[in-house]
Amino acid sequence: MTTHDAPPATAPGATTVREPAAGPGQPFVRRLWRGRPEDPRWARPALLVLLAATLLLYLYGLGASGYANSFYSAAVQAGSTSWKAFFFGSLDAGNAITVDKPPAALWPMALSVRLFGLNSWAILAPQVLMGVATVAVVYAAVRRRFSPVAGLVAGTVLALTPVAALMFRFNNPDALLALLMSVACYLVVRALEDGRTKWLVWAGAAVGLAFLAKTLQAFLILPSLAVVYAVCAPVPLRRRFAQLAAATLALVVSGGWWVAVVELWPASSRPYIGGSQHNSFLELTFGYNGLGRLNGEETGSVGGGGGARGGGMWGETGWDRMFDSEIGGQISWLLPTALILLAAGLVATRGARRASVTRASFLVWGGSLLTTMVVFSYMAGIFHQYYTVALAPYLAAVTGMGAGLLWERRREGWAAVTLAASLVAAAAWGYVLLHRTPGYLPWLRWLVLVGGLAAALGLVFAGRLTRRLALATAAVGLVAALAGPAAYTLSTVRQGHTGSIVTAGPAGASMMGGRGGGPGGPGARGGFGGGMPGRGQNQQGGQNGNGFPGGGFPGGMPGQNQQNGTPRNGTPQNGNGLPGGGRTREGGMGGAGGLLNGASVPAEARKLLEKDAGDYTWVAASIGSQNAASYQLATGEAVMAIGGFNGTDPSPTLAQFKKYAEDGRIHYFIAGGGMGGGMGGGNGTASQISSWVQSTFTKVTVGSATFYDLTRKAGD
Repeated sequence: MTTHDAPPATAPGATTVREPAAGPGQPFVRRLWRGRPEDPRWARPALLVLLAATLLLYLYGLGASGYANSFYSAAVQAGSTSWKAFFFGSLDAGNAITVDKPPAALWPMALSVRLFGLNSWAILAPQVLMGVATVAVVYAAVRRRFSPVAGLVAGTVLALTPVAALMFRFNNPDALLALLMSVACYLVVRALEDGRTKWLVWAGAAVGLAFLAKTLQAFLILPSLAVVYAVCAPVPLRRRFAQLAAATLALVVSGGWWVAVVELWPASSRPYIGGSQHNSFLELTFGYNGLGRLNGEETGSVGGGGGARGGGMWGETGWDRMFDSEIGGQISWLLPTALILLAAGLVATRGARRASVTRASFLVWGGSLLTTMVVFSYMAGIFHQYYTVALAPYLAAVTGMGAGLLWERRREGWAAVTLAASLVAAAAWGYVLLHRTPGYLPWLRWLVLVGGLAAALGLVFAGRLTRRLALATAAVGLVAALAGPAAYTLSTVRQGHTGSIVTAGPAGASMMGGRGGGPGGPGARGGFGGGMPGRGQNQQGGQNGNGFPGGGFPGGMPGQNQQNGTPRNGTPQNGNGLPGGGRTREGGMGGAGGLLNGASVPAEARKLLEKDAGDYTWVAASIGSQNAASYQLATGEAVMAIGGFNGTDPSPTLAQFKKYAEDGRIHYFIAGGGMGGGMGGGNGTASQISSWVQSTFTKVTVGSATFYDLTRKAGD
């Protein structure tokens, strides 16, 4: 590849034998297998093998995660039975309240459940397919301007990134977000090739759809994409700005149509917008899910962050946040390498013309990587380790492009040395990350370090080696660089993951609470700093799934998390949706009232709620979404989540709840749940409802679960 942007024909060492072009007249199977006519014969089969291997890897043991995040699974269940709940992203089919995100990420899962029924695979398989599609998009983007090998390297890096393997097997919105942002970058590069408006407009539409997955996070890379196109597009300046305006319009239409419908829909006939304090999606977008994430002022949240260099409950912020003990093992394995290769790519193309697509490709993907990384490093509000999956496609693309470009120039001394330096960075940092969990495959860190350094030494002289020896050296280096993240990825797919906060890798690999080294350091118990809700990672007794010692988050009922329930499909599950009621390392079993994990539902309680369920809009109401979601998933019936996720949203009001009870629309009130009014104080809506129910209605105890029958007054 040269800086003059002549499209590369082959990868290093590829055969020059050409077969007849697999054009439109060729059979579909032949075109699928053969790929581009200028590619070597092995290129397309290698891609198909990569995609098939990624699919099998991500599908392995998928059912072990059960309902994964029961908060979103309940919304999926609701959307599979009610089109209104589907459209709004309601947590329940009675449409009391929505999840605290727009609904686009729920739609594929809800459609899958409509087709295949409510089960773990129906919920999570669409996420897996999104992961495979993201690998394909990254490959295609890198392959267009570089070699098939570069594309394969990029795709492999993405597939083996631990946090990617985690989130493409989980039901949070991040899988769809990562796919759509990758598509947006790919389309911008396509637009930069020939200046055609349609590619840029489609890129704007992709970002708009990504907004409907995770609101303003989709806009993080917009400034870098817009600037790169405005500077580098091969069309006159006036046309560039007109095209950017058209793309902006596409973004507004694709992302704004749903927002307009929701805001214009009468509030009395739609669900309450979860996460907002005034029933407004715009408030949710710019508050709790927007600026609040940056400055830590999320109204209704469990708390903010620590400022520019603070140590708040969501972890310390700072330039090295992506490398610390909380985040490093999730995403940063090849991050130093990617930064070196990004700089090298920009240096290599510094003399290229303004419209160089090669340089623009580095700017598009590299700019997206840097922008997202900086925001994540300094955001003071709610931040979870799995957010970093957004970095994975950018990191993989930059790694593939940079390695491919330097390999083609390996006979130039600076390129060989830089390529070797990038491998040294991968080996050294891989050793550091593996050393943080010394009990996990202790031999692997030495293999990574020694193998990487030896291969790097060989790469310094790659231009003087025979082709076969140079390729063997590069292969050793690639294996050494990927061994660490591959091991963490394999550990990730071998385990089930449940609850609201999940992390990749082996136990102890991602500790909350501070920077530093290995086990026993700050946050080693798995909690947020001084005991805030965390992973509950240590798998031993003494903590519940929320990271609290003892029986649960305030409002919980001790003992209930020891019971197993049985959902309608007959598979024994605990409150997190796990077969057999077993404990996973991702937070264990949250008892009733768990803020971050669902509650266990005893079989007797399920039968109680299912009796005469058709006579009620909601078979029960509970404070907090996780508790409500567990009962809804166990029974298949709508359960109202009072106060939304945290139990702090002012919905429903006490007057509204009284009216629902008087009209006979709710059968039971489930004791415990959410934050028990803690965030809203004793006068919070949830506390008011709870106090009124307990003083008015008959208490019913079923095993360890406590209910109040809203059809029977106390003393009747």
